[in-house]
Amino acid sequence: MKLRRSFFARPSPEVARDLLGKVLARRTGDALLRGRIVETEAYTGASDPGSHAFRGPTPRNQVMFGEAGHLYVYFTYGMHHCVNVVTDQPGTAGAVLLRALEPLEGIEVMEANRSGRPLRDLCNGPGKLCQSFGITRDQNGDDLEGSDIWIEDDGFRANAVATSTRVGLSAGADLPFRFFVQGNPFVSRGERPGGPGVRRQREKA
Repeated sequence: MKLRRSFFARPSPEVARDLLGKVLARRTGDALLRGRIVETEAYTGASDPGSHAFRGPTPRNQVMFGEAGHLYVYFTYGMHHCVNVVTDQPGTAGAVLLRALEPLEGIEVMEANRSGRPLRDLCNGPGKLCQSFGITRDQNGDDLEGSDIWIEDDGFRANAVATSTRVGLSAGADLPFRFFVQGNPFVSRGERPGGPGVRRQREKA
């Protein structure tokens, strides 16, 4: 079942946690690519010094201030794309960074996009998953209620979720806004599960 806009129109930490176990899907040419979301980071806009929206709207981040359920894609370090889901209400600029996926379908295409890297290394980081799925700035602003790229709920539920501080930030580095599926081998290497600052919680049945 494709997630609707109402799912995303909530505070980003709530959305970030609830996205764990959901499936990112993209149709590209004749291929359908699908990967289970196993790691996310939340960004809360003007209240968050780690957010691109902290100092207000710019041409680069304008989509973050719009309607929930769209993609915000940016290019970083001159080499990597990162894909975020816009959350909350227009003007709030909440976003959730997709940090890692467990590949499910279209793996041969992902391998070709990643120059033959092994399965575990296809989507275990924000730049890697964008490369595997062919996501670039061309997808900036895309609507997740469209037919090219979307997020779906296939009924899977993660049985253990952990939180930690976010990876690679200087400003806002103390906020526990990183969420990941505990023990999943496709979580990124930015901070290994069980490391310092990680808090665990068991999902309710």
